[in-house]
Amino acid sequence: MTKTSISRMPNPGELVPELSDISAALFRATGNRSVPRTTINLVHLRAGQIVGNTYLTILNTGFLRKSGESEERITAVSSWQDAPYFTDAERAALALVEATLQPAPHGKERVPDELYAEAARHYDEKAMATLTIAIGQINFFIALAVIGKPQPVTSLTDQQWD
Repeated sequence: MTKTSISRMPNPGELVPELSDISAALFRATGNRSVPRTTINLVHLRAGQIVGNTYLTILNTGFLRKSGESEERITAVSSWQDAPYFTDAERAALALVEATLQPAPHGKERVPDELYAEAARHYDEKAMATLTIAIGQINFFIALAVIGKPQPVTSLTDQQWD
């Protein structure tokens, strides 16, 4: 299989201008401050790692660096379960994104009641809805990143699409 050094498709935002409205609405919805932006970026970084997408991993690493996150925390996202750098609330959020993106064990729910209850201990109803939207937000962009293969960038203002 040949790897490309350029994106596979033109900028989907230019082809389908409504995409920018969707993106802006999702960013506003997740920016309501009920969940810290850092937590959302950690969740998005973990999602990029789970699906093995360099674009999403580098982009969200860049967001975390720009917000002042330590290299230890950023690097430890892939092994968050035993890393000492995360709060219980962040751990619950990371567990939710993992449960959402990874296949469930045979006959089991992806997000069991126990996991939901653990997250709900740290987040009120609005924050749980926001966190759910944040996971949906990254899922929306996973398809564009995996299929379109934009160039890895650390800022959305950088040239991503050839």
